[in-house]
Amino acid sequence: MIDPNLFQLVCFYAFSAVTVASALAVISLRNSVHAVLALVLTFFSTACIWMLAEAEFLAIALIVVYVGAVMVLFLFVVMMLDIDQEKLREGFVRFLPVGLVVAVVMLVEMLALIGVRVMHAQTMGANPAGDSNTAWLGKALYTQYLLPFEIAALILTVGVIAAVALTLRERSGVKRQLASQQVAINPRDRVRVVKMAAERPVDAAPAQEPLP
Repeated sequence: MIDPNLFQLVCFYAFSAVTVASALAVISLRNSVHAVLALVLTFFSTACIWMLAEAEFLAIALIVVYVGAVMVLFLFVVMMLDIDQEKLREGFVRFLPVGLVVAVVMLVEMLALIGVRVMHAQTMGANPAGDSNTAWLGKALYTQYLLPFEIAALILTVGVIAAVALTLRERSGVKRQLASQQVAINPRDRVRVVKMAAERPVDAAPAQEPLP
């Protein structure tokens, strides 16, 4: 039987190697889409390292926030760019091999993490250290640090409102949207159906008879 600590150490070195290699690929690849996919693999491998360090909340936050939201936005922006040398309009088939490689590596890393968890559960029990990192952090935020947590949420809300207010301010030479006019628009005035009489195509001119 494989030693769980040895297997965890091997997984750590493997995840670290994948993280460093994918990070170097981000700055060395010329194709923007390939670089974004390598960055996704970098974040996912880093999250796997956090999982090995029993920092589940950081790993989940890294995947949900960066891989699930920021990287998808980056990939969408890159795909919308009109870059001639990359020929992005050819479709997704060109980027399929790189995407498959990234997906396979992520699958292998997930299976390795599951193997580490299973080995530790068999040797030390289902939950030897009590609550998980995520459960402890949730209890601490909503009990002991509830007031600072609410204050931070209020500050973020004020920041969002301030950003919207700064964006909607009037500036000379810059087009701006008027939210009041957009809300006051009647949907019936946006589209008008006009009934027109049917038109018959003009007959072609008769061919001229040849001169005698």
